Amino acid sequence: MQAKACHNIIPPKLLPPAKLPSTASHITLPSHVPRAITITTSPTHEVYTPVPEIDDTITAFWDYQFLFVSQRSEATEPITLRVVEGAIPTDFPSGKYYLTGPGLFADDHGSTVHPLDGHGYLRTFEIDGGSGQVKFMARYIETEAQAEERDPVTGKWRFTHRGPFSVLKGGKMVGNTKVMKNVANTSVLQWGGRLFCLWEGGDPYEIDSKTLKTVGKFELINNCKSLAEQKKLINGDFLDVAAQILKPILYGVFKMPPKRLLSHYKIDARRNRLLIASCNAEDMLLPRSNFTFYEFDSNFQLLQSQEFDIPDHLMIHDWAFTDTHYILFGNRIKLDIPGSMTAVCGLSPMISALSVNPSKATSPIYLLPRFSDHNQTNNIVQRDWRKPIEAPTQMWVLHVGNAFEEKDENGNVNIQIQASGCSYQWFNFQKMFGYDWQSGKLDPSMMNVEEGEEKLLPHLVQVSISLDTNGNCTRSSVNDLNTQWNKAADFPAMNPDYSGKKNEYVYAATSSGSRQALPHFPFDTVVKLNTADKSVRKWSAGRRRFIGEPVFIPRGITEDDGYLLVVEYAVSTQRCYLVILDAQIIGEKNEVVARLEVPRHLNFPLGFHGFWAPSNTGQGNLPNFESKCKDSWSMLEDNMVNLGNSKNSR
Repeated sequence: MQAKACHNIIPPKLLPPAKLPSTASHITLPSHVPRAITITTSPTHEVYTPVPEIDDTITAFWDYQFLFVSQRSEATEPITLRVVEGAIPTDFPSGKYYLTGPGLFADDHGSTVHPLDGHGYLRTFEIDGGSGQVKFMARYIETEAQAEERDPVTGKWRFTHRGPFSVLKGGKMVGNTKVMKNVANTSVLQWGGRLFCLWEGGDPYEIDSKTLKTVGKFELINNCKSLAEQKKLINGDFLDVAAQILKPILYGVFKMPPKRLLSHYKIDARRNRLLIASCNAEDMLLPRSNFTFYEFDSNFQLLQSQEFDIPDHLMIHDWAFTDTHYILFGNRIKLDIPGSMTAVCGLSPMISALSVNPSKATSPIYLLPRFSDHNQTNNIVQRDWRKPIEAPTQMWVLHVGNAFEEKDENGNVNIQIQASGCSYQWFNFQKMFGYDWQSGKLDPSMMNVEEGEEKLLPHLVQVSISLDTNGNCTRSSVNDLNTQWNKAADFPAMNPDYSGKKNEYVYAATSSGSRQALPHFPFDTVVKLNTADKSVRKWSAGRRRFIGEPVFIPRGITEDDGYLLVVEYAVSTQRCYLVILDAQIIGEKNEVVARLEVPRHLNFPLGFHGFWAPSNTGQGNLPNFESKCKDSWSMLEDNMVNLGNSKNSR
């Protein structure tokens, strides 16, 4: 099978490129280079011959298109990757790096879909430090939508599900209610010895970790009515009545699950717990939000669940936790009446029923008590969690790297959150990744801004919140995570052993800013930020090469002693590489430990989120033994202190 271009694409109007040297005005385009590039059908050749690098605007446009090239082939048997630089060190902790994301963007009948609606394509890199080899596999996740849309005999595709972000051109458009297209393409998780692929809004799919075959849907949460919901049926207000009207439509007609799982989960390494969150389907259309948090042990036994009704219309993609709180950054949204009417009819994407709500100049942050006995165990008065802390900056939060809290000698609590966020002016539901649903084309200029507007783009921030012993907020602030690095950045990552506790280093995908056209996205650089001394180190993939999310692999005891895994997309040659960086010496001569090449015929599109699963993992995802012992002793000390506080308060 061949890789095929994902969209019928015409170069849109890009941002004005930087001025070229004076000789540029004397350059004449060769006759075979079109001035207006048009592809009316998917190319049948396997290798793309790049346009001569005369105009950076043209090459930038083409490079962006080839980040989203459909890959119909699968690697169902392990393939040993060729090492093209360096070598796998013998002390590399063996394990598997899983990366999920969309694999297919166009069917065989004229329809294209938004990258977020592309069928999930799971890639696996199995790294063996002993043999110095990396083996690669890749398979489509066999979701219900995938089984319906792909002919198992011919291998042909016909899209029948709209998905939340797309409108079908070659299939049924008007009256199409197949909105909840669970493509399992957003994140991947290994927990309790089992592998899962997740999507924003549905049940995860379990995958066989050895063969990558799909086992099936995994119903992680029980969709029966909660006690809080049963009370609403008896003592409901207007919104509860509206919810009861919406439920049979959303559940029955549009097949939405009552509880929609968020694709981002958290792992509490200290307690060896899996934390997940869900929201109610009907709250998408109502001026309120309901979130339920669940905590599981390594056997998927539910240890606790807590439900919170928030009187605000919010959309949450990622969230944070500490020892005592779940933390929600409230991205405010509102119902778009004209958009909802066209969306229900199938004339526009379902997501057009919503729009961002920039009516307030602040950002709400909800500190939700993680444990019901939080007041007693911490000897403080719990604040009313329904009242958010209004951070003094309007910001749409995309991803959270870490959050932790510290208590001073007087019992005051300071909470620190490291995240990526952008402006409400830049964020647009219908134009993410530059996809234009009306034309089915990708416009990369949508992901960039003009000079002087860089602050609108995603960037790394540190949010600080101070609470007194009565739970009152005495200070809140939002600042750049590191004042020495102000370029567009996203996908903050850190040593997973420090999740939920104080960390010093943050890694992220960012841009070098070296391109004349499209200087901010796609990302081409990994940056290492020191939050203590504010130093910055970086590694760049090079010209016409892009990267995805970095993933940290612990190696030793110190926080930055480890490796970074990142996929490099050499779009001009249609090649993908797995790059291993030494996290301690990023920015120095030998920073690249190894670079391994994926065979050209298996070149894959941009991935979303990944997960590292060490081979020595037991039933749960336990940290190393020494770290576990330290944390157990720390928890014992906490319990002794809390016990003493409880006695003193009597």
